[in-house]
Amino acid sequence: MITVTRLNGRRMVVNADLIRTVEENPDTTIKLINGDHIIVKEPMQRVVELAIEYGRSLRRLLPPS
Repeated sequence: MITVTRLNGRRMVVNADLIRTVEENPDTTIKLINGDHIIVKEPMQRVVELAIEYGRSLRRLLPPS
């Protein structure tokens, strides 16, 4: 899960596994796999970084193989 900020300043949590695309034109729009769109204040690069950090944190939870 990643925390982002809507344009009205309210914070929300998005399941990073459900993100299909992130676009910046000029506002950052997150499109989810179910077709929903979320417009956020964070730049596209920051959303990508948050999603990567989230994925890494999940992999750290896996037991060594």
